[in-house]
Amino acid sequence: MIAPNTPEPGPATEALAAEPFDFAKWWDRVGILVVLVALVVLMAAIAPNFARVDNLLNIARSISVNAILAAGLTFVILTGGIDLSVGSIVAVSGVVSVLAAMAGLPAPAAIAAGMAAGGLCGLINGALTAYLGLAPFIVTLGTMTFLRGLSYTMTAGQPIVASDLSFRDLGNGYLLGLPVPVIVMGLVFVVAWFLLERTLYGRHVYAVGGNPEAARLAGVRVNRIVTSVYVLAGIAAGLAGVILAARLISAQPTAGTGYELDAIAAVVLGGTSLAGGRGRIVGTLIGAVILGVLSTGLILMNVPFFTQLLIKGVVIILAVAIDSLKQRSFRFGRRPGKA
Repeated sequence: MIAPNTPEPGPATEALAAEPFDFAKWWDRVGILVVLVALVVLMAAIAPNFARVDNLLNIARSISVNAILAAGLTFVILTGGIDLSVGSIVAVSGVVSVLAAMAGLPAPAAIAAGMAAGGLCGLINGALTAYLGLAPFIVTLGTMTFLRGLSYTMTAGQPIVASDLSFRDLGNGYLLGLPVPVIVMGLVFVVAWFLLERTLYGRHVYAVGGNPEAARLAGVRVNRIVTSVYVLAGIAAGLAGVILAARLISAQPTAGTGYELDAIAAVVLGGTSLAGGRGRIVGTLIGAVILGVLSTGLILMNVPFFTQLLIKGVVIILAVAIDSLKQRSFRFGRRPGKA
């Protein structure tokens, strides 16, 4: 029996009972892009010389290293893992590439040596995590410390300056009017997008992050996938380290310190869930651009360095809070049956 004041089911009541606003879907689709546009408009209005073409190119160049790191980390975080060692891998890879160039290797070989060093570090992280079942947070925390010590050992604690570095254009050159690091960053994201969106491997990465046991029962070789994402993150960090060494024309044992936090923040800001299984590589790029625009704008406004750290810390906390809201499928707005 229908209550006297209860409307009969129909198009009107179905419209009122429509799906409520879904914060997670909104953020993944347009939310992060809205934040980027608003931030750019704000910085253009209040930061001196922000909108100048040369400054925008410098912003793009400065973003490239963190964006490449974040691209590699996206694969790791999609599987529900974490890699705190990428900053230290940047240092080790930079040192290896500079030493290789100084030893007489041609530029492509020196670059490859740096990337191979990063891939080897990632292989160690992945093998310890996948095959020994160790917690990725603990594993990569340990390798972060070990690799930082290794970079100091390889350089005797001092920068190695190579004024005639053979691959210096990788960090400082221009091609078609664009900084070379920006072009490399674009290529990295195209490859990452293709792997995640257009290959069986990408589907397996998402499957492992969503439910590793179900993926295993479906025939996915989970251990291999987990190991491979850490290798990819290591190679990306190695490339970032080579680019940074080329920009500095030297091998710095302190290079990459704290970079892992910015990279993780970029990934999470871009919509990738820390729990794994959901995220987009395009979102990671937007997250990295947001952090780069914010940092450059603060510098142009002469904001003290320690204040910049405070603001970055708030941004990282906000990124984690947004991820938490998404995980709980936080919904707000009009409820069914209310005008």
